[in-house]
Amino acid sequence: MKKIIASVLIVSSLLFAGMGEGQEKAQEKAQEMKQPEMFQSVAMDKAQIVQDGKAKMFCPSCGMTLAMFYKTNHAATHDGHTKQYCSLHCLVEDKIKNGADLKDMKVVDVTSLKFIDVAKANYVVGSSKKGTMTMLSKYAFAQQSDAANFAKEFGGEVTNFDGAFAIAAKGLDKEIAMVSAKQAMMEEKGEMIYNKMCQKTDLKFSSTAEAKAFVASSKLCGEMQGEKLQAVGIYLGRRQ
Repeated sequence: MKKIIASVLIVSSLLFAGMGEGQEKAQEKAQEMKQPEMFQSVAMDKAQIVQDGKAKMFCPSCGMTLAMFYKTNHAATHDGHTKQYCSLHCLVEDKIKNGADLKDMKVVDVTSLKFIDVAKANYVVGSSKKGTMTMLSKYAFAQQSDAANFAKEFGGEVTNFDGAFAIAAKGLDKEIAMVSAKQAMMEEKGEMIYNKMCQKTDLKFSSTAEAKAFVASSKLCGEMQGEKLQAVGIYLGRRQ
């Protein structure tokens, strides 16, 4: 019996030794493909993408992957085209800092995961759930009862769109500074990742979203996703 057990252990060791490198690569790929477990996130097939174009899966303001922050997504029309933002922060920044004339503004209802008119939305501001592009979270609900129950469980104050917009506008400069500092670090990380893991391109990009769309579609960096793709997108989007 001891000889049999010893033989099994030897065979198992040889098998795992031979498969180790392949398994490690498979695990790395699986980890890369795994979507972050955040409250804001939904599976790609659950996200309603209302903008079009090659970069439609990414926020036009900051380049964030929309599905990863879907429960805080907003949308609006500008010059006849629909823009879909990862957050109220990005919508407010586009409207105030860029002077974008945004119309037909909508927000995702956390309960149904469908877009609703912001005028009919009930926002919960300052809950314990993490915010997107802000330290003060803002989640919207079609039903006031859903907003009240959410606030009861996770904290925060219930208000309307005007109230949430005013709060976002008041903290905008501080949040822009916070985001800019983080993006500067991401840009440095993105340059290192690009030089180490990606094929090279001389193309110029007008935004992080455009750069990410190209990297993803061209497989410039293989099957890169998540934070690495965001970092490379920021670097290429800002590169002169």
